[in-house]
Amino acid sequence: MSKDYYKVLGVEKNASKEDIKKAFRKLAHEFHPDKKGGNEGKFKEVNEAYGILSDDTKRAQYDAYGTAGFSGAGGFNPNQGFGGFDFSGFQNAGGVEFDLGDIFGEFFGGGGRTKNKRGKDISIDISLSFEESVFGTKRTVVLNKSSSCESCTGSGAKRGTSLETCSTCNGKGKIQEIKRSIIGSFSAVRVCDVCHGSGKIPKEKCGTCHGTGINRRDQDIQISVPSGIEDGEVLRMSGQGEAIQGGISGDLYIKIRVEPHPQFEKEGDNLIMDLHIKLSEALLGTTKDIKTLDGTINLKIPEGINFFEVLRVRGKGIPHDSGKRGDLLVRIIIDMPKKLSKDVKRIVEELNSKGV
Repeated sequence: MSKDYYKVLGVEKNASKEDIKKAFRKLAHEFHPDKKGGNEGKFKEVNEAYGILSDDTKRAQYDAYGTAGFSGAGGFNPNQGFGGFDFSGFQNAGGVEFDLGDIFGEFFGGGGRTKNKRGKDISIDISLSFEESVFGTKRTVVLNKSSSCESCTGSGAKRGTSLETCSTCNGKGKIQEIKRSIIGSFSAVRVCDVCHGSGKIPKEKCGTCHGTGINRRDQDIQISVPSGIEDGEVLRMSGQGEAIQGGISGDLYIKIRVEPHPQFEKEGDNLIMDLHIKLSEALLGTTKDIKTLDGTINLKIPEGINFFEVLRVRGKGIPHDSGKRGDLLVRIIIDMPKKLSKDVKRIVEELNSKGV
């Protein structure tokens, strides 16, 4: 009777190779005989299904003919679970060593691979004024976090003493172990828990950090905020997160909050502002003193300017990295009079009669 290998792994027939691999890892972890509550029969069945569906050629043959397309009992040789490799002699081979870390790494604490330990990331928020966001600024924040010990400069050794070779791992920083399983013995490598992968230990431990090289303390962090940063942007400072013994420090993420400005808005590298003028000023033209982020300038308003027309003041916008700057865009708002005097009304009527 043909087996439904897709059903065994709990995937659809159009599942990708990555989906099949994930399903296999999950089930193999669940049924592995060395685990409490494991199931050797289920483990072999899952192993068998993966051996077929993970191989493009075998999968195509299985999809076309079922298990009848393969030799052996039931159409498939269960001893050829991984790409046709024969594991049949492993149980009596006196402990054959091989590395299947990519598949069984989670069973044996690494399965031949070691991962670099990494400290936790830290996330903070800082608020900037509108001007600071335009021109950039520098900020100092004080964070209480795990950092490299200042007393021993992170070595863990008492000042004036040295480090010596770790006797547990003989200076390698890693320890190799043999793990037994139903299909043989696996060579697994883990980080030495005495020297934490450094291969060295202090002859005398630092009294401040007790030999860890890490202690928790307040630390000043200098943050450089670039010009033109936007509200909600996040800066990343590599290695400024939490430190960890025998590993690398995490990162610091700074989320930027920009306070709104009562006059200006950003539009790319340009600044936009509204300028209110009277109807008479729009008709006859005028000159206005306006405040920019660099100080007050004199802006000429041409006669006959229209409502919402924009005047450009070059070089008064947001700075570029190249040293150039965007522009200030002045949007004209014409304030219409709510009431007209008799004289003004008469003048407007005359203009209207002349088609003005």
